[in-house]
Amino acid sequence: VMAGSTVELGCGVQGDPAPRVQWHKERGDLPWGRHEVDQEHTLHLYAVTPADAGTYVCTAQSPLGTAAATVRLRV
Repeated sequence: VMAGSTVELGCGVQGDPAPRVQWHKERGDLPWGRHEVDQEHTLHLYAVTPADAGTYVCTAQSPLGTAAATVRLRV
């Protein structure tokens, strides 16, 4: 993606009971003050910088187990 743009990273999860979803960045923190996760568990990154490049992980957890998916962001 281009620096300065907004990025949306989706995480499609479902289950009964509904899983708890968390996003994190491998080897770093989510950009402070420039990210949010909406009700559909999509991670929005605003005003992306080269420092935001890396691997992001979506983890879904419920009493039945845990699943994770990764996405690599290049700026």
